[in-house]
Amino acid sequence: MMTSNALRQVARDRSLFVPVGLFIVLLAAVATRGHGLFTTNGIAGAILVATPLILTALAITPVVMAGRGAVDLSVGPLMGFINVTLITWLVSNGVTNPVAVIGWAIGLGAAFQLFQALVIIYVRVAPIIVTLSGFLVLSGINLMVMSRPGGVAPDWMLSWGAGTSVFSPVLFLLLAAYVVWAVLRRTMFYRNLRMTGADERMAYTSGVPVDTVRIIAHAVGGVFTGLAALSYTALISSGDPTQGSTYTLQAVTALVLGGASLSGGRGGALGSTLGAINMFLISYLLSTFNFGTVSGFVTQMAFGLILVGSLLVNVFVISRRAAA
Repeated sequence: MMTSNALRQVARDRSLFVPVGLFIVLLAAVATRGHGLFTTNGIAGAILVATPLILTALAITPVVMAGRGAVDLSVGPLMGFINVTLITWLVSNGVTNPVAVIGWAIGLGAAFQLFQALVIIYVRVAPIIVTLSGFLVLSGINLMVMSRPGGVAPDWMLSWGAGTSVFSPVLFLLLAAYVVWAVLRRTMFYRNLRMTGADERMAYTSGVPVDTVRIIAHAVGGVFTGLAALSYTALISSGDPTQGSTYTLQAVTALVLGGASLSGGRGGALGSTLGAINMFLISYLLSTFNFGTVSGFVTQMAFGLILVGSLLVNVFVISRRAAA
């Protein structure tokens, strides 16, 4: 259930009307098709499956909000890189301490994103080129580190993927990400981030350190990517060098479905979360139908059609708001 703060945010931001409306429609449709999702085990399983996508969408949110059309395409392979190195380099060598594992995931995510930010800002390479290069390089490195799925997650993490309890460590991992975002919203950095994405020239002339803002945005995205990798490792309880890459396009779709603007200045945790949850509900709803061997294609087609429809409605709502 949405909190009062979330409801006030929806009332203020018309870009959230579409994801909220879609969420209500999908929830009603899922309820008519079956009640498995509304049991304790169903909700626990939904949290376990949806959390990696939610956190991945959160990871690219500050980068997109910073503007310049900066969409981090490397986020999926980076999550996979953290996953396979955690299993291959840490666990296989006996390093299973929770502090070391969590520190490795968050530190590695932040370090890689900082590297990308420095290349984008100081080498002056277009963000799309840098992040696409990161996508390709990390996709190859992941297969070099681990040629096929395998390995076992740390013992203390194996119970995370049981999916039998709503109040699982994965849920607390997600709540920790929201706490980080809530703290960021109350800082000058967040105001500068929105200003930079909305109008970089005006932000610069107002004294906003736009380069520093973008560097911090990438670092924050790296922290969320590390949390996403931890939840993904808990979900599969092993290492997988291939599946992480699929999260990139899903995260971008969830971001746009949540009402964010790829040109920058607009977006947030609530919209990204709603977009990711809507994608999960679409997949769940379609799984209740029997499409046979083309079920995967039907799901992708549904994502595409709903994404286009969401974009058109958002453009209409925003243009009406601007006219008013």
